[in-house]
Amino acid sequence: MGHYCTTIDTGQVNPKYGNEPGVLFYTHISDQYAPFHTKVINVGVRDATHVLDGLLYHESDLQIEEHYTDTAGFTDHVFALMHLLGFRFAPRIRDLAEKKLYIPDGKIKYAAIDSLIGGALNIRQIQSHWDDILRSAASIKNGVVTASLLLRKIGSYPRQNGLAVALRELGKIERTLFTLDWLQDVELRRRVNAGLNKGEAKNALARAVFFNRLGEMRDRSFEHQRYRASGLNLVVAAIILWNTVYLEKAIQTFKENGKVIDDILLGNLSPLGWEHINLTGDYIWKSSKKTDKSKFRPLRPFQNP
Repeated sequence: MGHYCTTIDTGQVNPKYGNEPGVLFYTHISDQYAPFHTKVINVGVRDATHVLDGLLYHESDLQIEEHYTDTAGFTDHVFALMHLLGFRFAPRIRDLAEKKLYIPDGKIKYAAIDSLIGGALNIRQIQSHWDDILRSAASIKNGVVTASLLLRKIGSYPRQNGLAVALRELGKIERTLFTLDWLQDVELRRRVNAGLNKGEAKNALARAVFFNRLGEMRDRSFEHQRYRASGLNLVVAAIILWNTVYLEKAIQTFKENGKVIDDILLGNLSPLGWEHINLTGDYIWKSSKKTDKSKFRPLRPFQNP
């Protein structure tokens, strides 16, 4: 199974509902819970503008195949570029009754889903601007321009701009196909919800780590804010790694003592707990107290129920 990712935000001073909106840490995580890309963005910018940046510029070894995001993370332009750049885009759709399907020929009637039809596609517009669409996708792929910059520019174009309209029409095709899959495929809906739940759980951990839930962003420069976001990701990743290693040790101990564990249940374990971690106080590392390589802290004694 290839890696997928979801995006979450960690806000400072309660940016979405507080009195002083600030910035967001926009983070991508993999299906293995590991954060692999983070970006500092303004709170007023729509999430969809930055979705592709994490997939294209993460500089990790992950091969992203499928991307999950919430409703705020997609637009028709994002749907189009996701398809052109080779990603399976799977946003969670809310208010499904308000999402319209688009058909190639407005003269054909679909009685069973007539209430869902939003209109006919402008295929001719896509054809006439196909070269411009491919050129835009190639520019993003080759790093000539970032995906977020191009999406912001396209979003600011007048509604009659040829490229913006053509890309939107292509996105309508992809969104329609995905909506039909969403309606029919129960497993797809479960997979998307499971992926987003991982993101929300990681978000809770990040909020707890960030000054023990009392965090405020006091760095004024973008560079320092970016360092703060990267540092938060590093600490969260360290906690996830620690939990993963010791969960494996605990399971191994159970098995060695004759405890039968259904392997199917192991897929529901999460390394995102932090109740056992002291998030406040002073941290002192002495060279004489370093844990030797391949040595682990002892587990609690095994007790049969």
